[in-house]
Amino acid sequence: MFRILSTLLAIGCITSVSSAVEPVFRAGAFAQDITPTKYPISINGGMTDRLAKGAHDKLHARCLVLDDGTTKLAFVVVDSCMVPREIFDPAKKAIEKATGIPTTSMMMSATHTHTAPTLGGVFQSDPDRDYSQYLIQKIAAGVIEAHKRLAPARIGWGVGKNDQQVFNRRWKMAPGTIAADPFGETTDTVKMNPGYQAKGLLEPSGPIDPDVSFISVQTADAKPLCVFANYSLHYVGGVEPVSADYFGAYADRMKQLLKADDGFVGIMSNGTSGDINNINFGGPAPKGSQPYERIRVVSDSVAQSTMAALKNVAYHKHLTLKAAEKEIELGVRLPSSADVERAQRILEKAPTPLKTLPEIYARETVLLAKYPPTTKARLQAFRVGELGVVSSPCETFVEIGLEIKKKSPLKPTFTIELANGYNGYLPTPEQHQRGGYETWRARSSYVEVNASTKITKVLFELLDQVAK
Repeated sequence: MFRILSTLLAIGCITSVSSAVEPVFRAGAFAQDITPTKYPISINGGMTDRLAKGAHDKLHARCLVLDDGTTKLAFVVVDSCMVPREIFDPAKKAIEKATGIPTTSMMMSATHTHTAPTLGGVFQSDPDRDYSQYLIQKIAAGVIEAHKRLAPARIGWGVGKNDQQVFNRRWKMAPGTIAADPFGETTDTVKMNPGYQAKGLLEPSGPIDPDVSFISVQTADAKPLCVFANYSLHYVGGVEPVSADYFGAYADRMKQLLKADDGFVGIMSNGTSGDINNINFGGPAPKGSQPYERIRVVSDSVAQSTMAALKNVAYHKHLTLKAAEKEIELGVRLPSSADVERAQRILEKAPTPLKTLPEIYARETVLLAKYPPTTKARLQAFRVGELGVVSSPCETFVEIGLEIKKKSPLKPTFTIELANGYNGYLPTPEQHQRGGYETWRARSSYVEVNASTKITKVLFELLDQVAK
């Protein structure tokens, strides 16, 4: 009897100790190749369509899955200009079925490279249907593989600084120096990409965000597994399609600098860069450079800023993960019947392909007139320990991201734009009043003027939920 009692007591003690042990934090990462397999293929990102005949470098859907023992989060960053919900939503459902990760715990976004296949209709580029279906399968396969690779890990985060590669591309201009917009109006007071030291330049119309925010994940024995970064830079450009632009080059450079093995996955997500580029129009035009040189310079500069901040990262063997999501409805800035009639008159006389901005925006007007009066936008907030990550489905102006960082209950916090769908540009109401390309009504800029106010309000509510 004494032996039996002793054995039972021992089992009870072991059970008690085991129940007090924290769950093991796990992570898995994978870079899924999504490079097109058929050419020629439509490339969007400009006012006219382009056809790519091959790839300069590979495109990827870069995936990171985190697991705290109770909650799993999945991040996906796709080398694309924009990815509509019609692609992300079915990919999420396939992943949920295969892994059990809820769709509300998946944050998927586009990098905004302008040298990837067309997935959303914008200006004179139309989606490539075959590639769209191919991408749904590849995104799902990438996350499923990252999930399979879940293993004990440790995680930390940090914020580097780099104000050398970001400039506000919208400039306030002197009266009389801005031409009429595509609709024949002369109400714009700012101009996007006005040219180096152009006549009438006054000052940038908004700020920049120099933060290089990142999540760093290591294996249990402290080997680099993934660096998931976020920087508010639209893209670099100056390259031929197909190319992942600086986003892919950053991933490669981080692997080099960390001397990581082939299992390492570098990821660069786009922050709030709707009005930010890599060109200082207040200075002289730079001297000519070799193809892809600017991408190499930018990716190395941002990677070096990340490396400097990585030195101060504190890693955790366990932390709390949380996710919150809400879908909201936004108004659509539909053209009037008079707008449509004017557009149709312009198109009747226009060549194919369209050449001028009034012609191109006339086509946008006719197509936008078919939109419903409201559109849905999916918003999310994730918590990774004390770090906050929120999403925006738009090309989001930088001051919106700065406000979120300042007021978020989680410190630090960063925003991933072009996430979970595409709802065009997101200027603030004040920037709408100033006009300029990003505000011109089109399929690339169509949500209501107060959309940013509504989106940030909900994002703060979601942040409060996950911060508790």
